[in-house]
Amino acid sequence: MDRLVYTAMTGARHVMEQQATVSNNLANATTTGFRAQLDSFRAVPVVSEGLPTRAFVVDATVGSDFRAGPIETTGRALDIAIRDQGWLAVQSADGSEAYTRNGSLKISENGILQTSGGQTVIGDGGPIAVPPDTKISIASDGTVSVINDTFQPGPSNTLGRIKLVNPDSKTLLRGDDGLFRQADGTPAQNDANVRVVDGALEGSNVNPVDSMVNMISLARQFEMQMSLMKNAENNAAKATQILALS
Repeated sequence: MDRLVYTAMTGARHVMEQQATVSNNLANATTTGFRAQLDSFRAVPVVSEGLPTRAFVVDATVGSDFRAGPIETTGRALDIAIRDQGWLAVQSADGSEAYTRNGSLKISENGILQTSGGQTVIGDGGPIAVPPDTKISIASDGTVSVINDTFQPGPSNTLGRIKLVNPDSKTLLRGDDGLFRQADGTPAQNDANVRVVDGALEGSNVNPVDSMVNMISLARQFEMQMSLMKNAENNAAKATQILALS
C-alpha cells in the first residue's frame, strides 16, 4: 500500500505544480511580450529489491516558449515590437542587465526612457535621456531621435540607440520579476540584425484555448492520482480485515 501511495502522491504533487504554471500562463494571456512557461517532467524508475515496475515523477528542466507573439499596431510613438527573434535590454531593480519583449515604453519624470514596468531602457551609452518638449521617434535599428516641436520643428537630434540583443534561448533564464537573464550572469552583446517595428506591440504567445484544454486534462490526471490513493486506502483496510480474521 505504501508504495502505491508514494507513487500516486508524487504524481499528484507535480500535476498541481503544472496546473499552477498553466494558470500563470492564462493570467498573462494579454500581457505584452509575455513568453509562456513550460513544465517538463520525467519518470524515474524506483530501484529496489523487487521488480522495476514502479516509477516516481521528478522535475526536469523548466523552460519557456520563445515563439514570437502576434504584433498589433497601436500608432503610439513609444510603442515598439521586436521583429522575429531578439530582446530589449533593460536595467532591473537590482541594477543588473535583463531582457524583455515588452516594448511599451514611457518617459519618466526625470526624462529617462523606461518600460511601462519602470525598468530603465539600456542604450549604447547608458540610459537614454529625452529632453522636454520634443517629439520622439524610434528607427527600426533602435536609434532614438527627437525633434523640438515647441514652436517651429527643428532638425532631428539622435539621442542614442537602444541595446538590442539576441542571445541563444538555451542560455536564458526567467527571473521572479518576469525578466530574462543569461544563465552565467554576463551581459549579452549587441546584435545589429535585430529590428523593431515602431508604433506596435507584441502580444503574448499564450494560446488561451490550448491552455484551457490543458487545464482540463491536468484536472483529470489529478483525479486519477487521487483515485489511486483511495484504492490504496481501501486495499489496506481489506488487508487489515483479512489479517484480523486469521
